[in-house]
Amino acid sequence: MIRHLLVGVVLAAALACLSGYAEDAAVKPIKALLISGGNAHDYATQAKLVPEGLNARANIEWTVVTPGGPGNKQIDVYKKPGWAKDYDIVVHNECYAEVGKAPGDKEFVEGIAKAHEDGVPAIVIHGSLHAYRDADKVTDEWRKCLGVTSTYHEAGGRDLEVKTVKADHPIMIGIPEKWTCAKEELYVITKQWPNCVPLATVTAVGAKDKGKEQPVIWVNTLGKARVFGTSLGHPNSTFQDKTYLDILARGLLWACDKLDEKGQPKPGYGPKAK
Repeated sequence: MIRHLLVGVVLAAALACLSGYAEDAAVKPIKALLISGGNAHDYATQAKLVPEGLNARANIEWTVVTPGGPGNKQIDVYKKPGWAKDYDIVVHNECYAEVGKAPGDKEFVEGIAKAHEDGVPAIVIHGSLHAYRDADKVTDEWRKCLGVTSTYHEAGGRDLEVKTVKADHPIMIGIPEKWTCAKEELYVITKQWPNCVPLATVTAVGAKDKGKEQPVIWVNTLGKARVFGTSLGHPNSTFQDKTYLDILARGLLWACDKLDEKGQPKPGYGPKAK
């Protein structure tokens, strides 16, 4: 009798495992569009490091666009009607700061933000905070999407002591209270938009902003979409930092509503088995 019970327990466990595998296999990967281009950063290398680091942490299928510079370029991907509709999320790692001066730039920039406002989630990384800066004279839509406004950064690079300020948010659960992001560039945040929620900060040391806490990781909402943002991501080494990649992956999963309350990927959205 005992032997029959043991066999039944083992079979039940095996069936549960198989059922879990079947459910995971049936889950479609998150379809992500990565825009990695512009000037002042090594976007070509980062276009490889971002998918590599995040695929080790989440189930993602990537489309990568590397448009290159210069800083006043309207890149083609955003000119297509419905450019974001085939993706579950768009990862912005771009810097086209001078877009905004030419005729048609206002409509171009607003078209980028509108795709997110209509429901496509976003991640915004480092140089994206200064992208389309010259459009600020005619539209605030990109800043609303970012959740923050920044127009300058501290001179030079330094090791940044990052402080978690919202440890109970699923993105930050288990992340150290303090950790160092090496050889980074601190962007000064001059405005937080109403839906911005800072998750981590760094203390500014520049003469103009010395002692002020600057959000470096945050979440935002724009219309129907969740947006995860970070001003960290200047050197390539940041995209190889374990803590940073853990946060970035969770940010992507959170934006897509695939992160549970304990900071873990929902079933099927963890890294693919090799």
